[in-house]
Amino acid sequence: MKMIGASDLNQSYYAATAQAWETQASLASAEDCDIVVIGGGFTGLSAALACAEKGLSVILLEANSIGFGASGRNGGQLIPGLRWSMREIDAAFGRARAQAIFDLAYGAVDRVKNRIAEHHISCDAKSGHLEAAYKPAHFDAMQRDAAFLAQHFGWEAQIVPPQDVGRHISGGGYHGGIYDPQGGHFHPLNYALGLAKAAQKAGVRIYENSAAQTLADTGTHVEIRAGAGTVTAKHVIMAADTWTGGIAAQLSSYTVPIMNYNIATAPLSHADQLLPSDAAVADSRFVLNYFRLSADRRLIFGGGEKYVQQPPRDIAAFVRKHMVEVFPSLAHTPIDYAWGGAVGVTINRLPHMGRAGNVFFAHGFSGHGALVTTLAGELMAEAVIGTLSRFDVFANLPHNRFPGGKWLARPLATLGLLYYAMRDRL
Repeated sequence: MKMIGASDLNQSYYAATAQAWETQASLASAEDCDIVVIGGGFTGLSAALACAEKGLSVILLEANSIGFGASGRNGGQLIPGLRWSMREIDAAFGRARAQAIFDLAYGAVDRVKNRIAEHHISCDAKSGHLEAAYKPAHFDAMQRDAAFLAQHFGWEAQIVPPQDVGRHISGGGYHGGIYDPQGGHFHPLNYALGLAKAAQKAGVRIYENSAAQTLADTGTHVEIRAGAGTVTAKHVIMAADTWTGGIAAQLSSYTVPIMNYNIATAPLSHADQLLPSDAAVADSRFVLNYFRLSADRRLIFGGGEKYVQQPPRDIAAFVRKHMVEVFPSLAHTPIDYAWGGAVGVTINRLPHMGRAGNVFFAHGFSGHGALVTTLAGELMAEAVIGTLSRFDVFANLPHNRFPGGKWLARPLATLGLLYYAMRDRL
C-alpha cells in the first residue's frame, strides 16, 4: 500500500492521469484587459471562456496551476440541483423564484454537457447518479422530494426501493434511494484543463503561479498586483472560493473551509460487482460518503470530514475505514492514491454570488458545485456586460456572514457542523 501523508494533499489520481498541459508563464509585466478573472478552477475558467466568447479581452490569474484547488481534487460527482431540494426552495422562496432557481440550477447539467461536447473535452464523462438513503426516514423524504420535483418542475428521477438498491450498489445496507440518469460523474481535472484550452483558443491570456496580492477598485477600473506584474481591467471576476481570503477578506467571512479526503484503489477486477450500473453514489448522511468508478475501474471514495485544516497523518487510512464500512471486501485492497482539499461552505449551503463595485464573485458551493460552477461563471460573464436577470436569481439569495469574526468564526462553525455530524449516528 502506498502511504500518503499530510504533506501530499494533491497527490491525486487526477493529477497522475491528467491530460497534457503546458504550464503557463507567471505574470511579469503590466497588462490591461476588459476582464481579469482570479482563479483557475471551474468557475473562473468558465467565466473567462464565456467573456472571451462575448468579444471581451480577458486575463486569468491562477495562484498555483489550473485546477489546483477543489476543481481538480473533488469526487467528480455530477449532481443536478443545489444542496436544498426544490421542495425546500419552493417553501422558502415561493413558486416563481423557485422556478427561476430550478431553470438555472438544473439547467447547469446541459451547460456542462454542452461544454464537453463543443470543445471535445476528454474527461471520462458518464451518466447516472444515485442518492442512497442512510436511514429509512431519509428514503421517505427522498420520495417526497422526487415526487414534488416531477410534479411541479417536470424533472424525472427514478425511485429505487430498498430491494432494488443492489442494481446500483452491492454494499452499504442502504434503505433505498433516488437514481437520476441526468446526473453522472467525470474526471474533474481533465474537465478543468479542457476548459483552459478552450479559453486559450478563444483568446484568454492565462498566467499560472500568479497569486493576486492586492486589489484596488478605483470606481472606474480595477488594479490587480499579481506575481511580478500588474493588471488593469474594467471588472474583476473573483472565482477563488476557499482561497479568496488573502485578497477579499470581506468575502471570505461568508464561508468556512471544510477539509475533505479521497482515495483511489488499485484497479479492481470485480468493479462491476460493486457498482453494477456504474453510477456515482452519494449517501444521505450530513457527513456523507461518496464514491464512483474511474475509467480504469478503480474505486474513488470520499468519506469523513475534518473541521481543522491539519490533515490526518495517513489520509489513506483515514478514508479506508469509511470505505470498508460500505465495502467490507476491500479491507485489504491496495490504495494507490490519497489526497484532500478544502470545500468552501456557506451557512445555508447555497452558493454565494454577487457584486461589490466592479468586482463580481461566486463561491461557497458547499460541496455541490461540479455542475453549478460552470453556470456561475457564465452568469458572471453575462453580468459584466450588463445582462443581470439570470445572475440576480442567485445574487438575490439570502446570505449571512459566519459569526465570530476572524478568530471565532471557524470554531463556532465547527461546533454547529459537529452537531449535525453527531445526528448521523443517532
